[in-house]
Amino acid sequence: MQHDAHAGHTHDQHMGSNVTWRMAAQATLHCLTGCAIGEVLGMIIGTALGWGNMPTMALAIVLAFAFGYALTLRGILRAGVDFRTAFRVALAADTLSIAVMELIDNGVIALWPGAMDAHLTDAMFWWILALALAAAFVITTPVNKWMIGRGKGHAVVHQYHH
Repeated sequence: MQHDAHAGHTHDQHMGSNVTWRMAAQATLHCLTGCAIGEVLGMIIGTALGWGNMPTMALAIVLAFAFGYALTLRGILRAGVDFRTAFRVALAADTLSIAVMELIDNGVIALWPGAMDAHLTDAMFWWILALALAAAFVITTPVNKWMIGRGKGHAVVHQYHH
């Protein structure tokens, strides 16, 4: 590809034209992994401690953000970036993606009849969680595609990959 073919295009336009659904799906899957780990761990802890639905959900959301950021942070730190910079990059890369994912995921669980009362030992708990995470993935992938296309979100992280 010749450089002069891009004359008059901004970096964002160039980036946006090269963003594939696969790239967006990979970024979303990365966030989904951290969210799923945090959510399940939060639900296990909340259930084990005998907490009600709302405190358990709050813990699950906090842990989803923590694990989502931690997975990104791990990769950036591995590239030799100092912790403060890596933390800021992780926040910039993942906050909107995780927020959308958590909104959809917890929204499905909260609105599905009986889902909030399902226990870890109930099959309903696991299939509703799987459905909620799948819905979050489908809805968050276009958000990530849009962000990466504008040089935001996981596009910020890519400069630290080898």
